[in-house]
Amino acid sequence: MNVYKRLNIARQQFHGSALKKSGHNKFANYYYFELGDFIIPAMEIFERVGLTSIISFGKEEASMTIVNTDKPEDRIVITSPMSSAALKGCHEVQNLGAVQTYLRRYLWVAALEIVEHDALDATTGQTAAPKHRPTEGVLIDPKRESLLRDVAISVKDHMDQDDVMGAYEEVSEITDSEEKTFLWGLLDSKSRSAIKKQAELAKGK
Repeated sequence: MNVYKRLNIARQQFHGSALKKSGHNKFANYYYFELGDFIIPAMEIFERVGLTSIISFGKEEASMTIVNTDKPEDRIVITSPMSSAALKGCHEVQNLGAVQTYLRRYLWVAALEIVEHDALDATTGQTAAPKHRPTEGVLIDPKRESLLRDVAISVKDHMDQDDVMGAYEEVSEITDSEEKTFLWGLLDSKSRSAIKKQAELAKGK
């Protein structure tokens, strides 16, 4: 049986498994798979069907090589462009580790054809009012407002994963005072408090 057939069987078995999504985006109210939710079940399925995976990271590209264990030259390579992180208060190795963790998840998502419909349905075309409304009288260009709402969702994603530094980094990219006020109003009190503390740490206070 070739590697393509084995991978299809692995995908079918994976999607037939009862796995729980532990990641929760409270802002858009959807659940998603974290890497720890599926990595062990996925590896067990790969072993059953005769596959193994090797993930590697280069300067420009990350790759996942899926190998037919009975015929190692029979393989599939899935790639993704490398990215970068600049988390405040983290040294280069910590930033590199964050990038590799995210890319490892995305490569497995691609390999197993994980489509998180909940995330798409919850965020596409949705204009529900946030729990904490922006300050009245703040005028924001509609295009920038859409971007700021996307930033707020990203901040919530980071907070849901206890990645306060990532959330702070998202907020720190917004430099306009009115846009900051608008964005701040989209966040809940817990997120605002955690980001403030992270800002103080970043400034050495």
